[in-house]
Amino acid sequence: MKTISPGGRTDLTKQKATSFDIAHLAGVSQSTVSRALRNSPLVKAETIELVHKIARQLNYKVDKHASSLRSQQSATLALLLFEDPTSDDSLINPFFHAMLGSITRACAKQGYDLLISFQQLSDNWTGDFADSHKADGLILLGYGDAIDYQPKLKQLEEQGTPFVRWGPQMESTCGIAVGCNNLQGGFDATAHLLERGHRRIAFIGTASNHYPEFFQRYQGYVKAQVQAGVAIDPSLQQDAITNEEAGYQATLTLLERVNDLHAIFAASDLIAIGAMQALKERGYRVPDDIAVVGFDDIPVARFCTPALTTVRQDTRLAGEALVSSLIKQITGQPTAPATIDTRLVVRDSCGEVLGARCEFLDPKSQSRGNRNYVLGSK
Repeated sequence: MKTISPGGRTDLTKQKATSFDIAHLAGVSQSTVSRALRNSPLVKAETIELVHKIARQLNYKVDKHASSLRSQQSATLALLLFEDPTSDDSLINPFFHAMLGSITRACAKQGYDLLISFQQLSDNWTGDFADSHKADGLILLGYGDAIDYQPKLKQLEEQGTPFVRWGPQMESTCGIAVGCNNLQGGFDATAHLLERGHRRIAFIGTASNHYPEFFQRYQGYVKAQVQAGVAIDPSLQQDAITNEEAGYQATLTLLERVNDLHAIFAASDLIAIGAMQALKERGYRVPDDIAVVGFDDIPVARFCTPALTTVRQDTRLAGEALVSSLIKQITGQPTAPATIDTRLVVRDSCGEVLGARCEFLDPKSQSRGNRNYVLGSK
């Protein structure tokens, strides 16, 4: 922590102190000083204490009139989308399309305008928004590689910019996150397949800390199998990012090394759609030969052939939670990460819904076409 020398304090108090004076003495940005004076949860406790101490020593008074004018000029949030590789020119993950509407409605309900743009991955990627006062805070959708993304979040946090992001909350990440219960969703999808007698279940999606949402879905996939007494086979996991082409190619690779596949749990609907196309081209019928489950429940999932069984994320609640969390930060209210429940939506890609649980008579009989099972109580 910095200290104030008597000489420095005397020099500064000869004229009316400003927040820039406090920032200089505290060794932080002016925006951080502003948020520290409002006791924003985005600012570290020791920084808040230091800023208040310096403000008292400088006899600094907040200009409430100017603050009010600044507040009246804002009332705008910025939604920044990550550019994803897509099959069309939008470069927007289709899952975020539905969320755009819910975020827009939530902003209108709270009296805020919404600016929408893509995330710029330059060193000054927030300059056009928070720093230029076009927006009071940022909503971030998408991130690519989570490890590479961390310096950007740290930059926002250090400059005191209010922001909230869609994704999992982890100890190593900065800021507040709103996300779905990926672990439970992965568990439910895999348990659903297990209940139908499937044992050789593949997971398609990159399962590492670089893609934490997919990794959590994979952990749910593993957990369901362990609880069912099914041994985990690493050869049944195939990396893929979230688009149709990646799902298509990953499935072809998987089929080259696995010849007794029962089902596929894809980490996203786009991956699942690509997987079903690959299965069709290789002569497999879905779900008669290989069942498929996705994740997200994007609109096209209902209209695939067959219609895709998937894990639904509630985009309405997601939009409301993102906006609410960000406004709380802007207004200096305490906020915390939020996790939204998922729901399994059963459609044709897993076959008919059974009214009972499937259990193998012989756990060793695991090849396709030789899966004998009995029906027991659920």
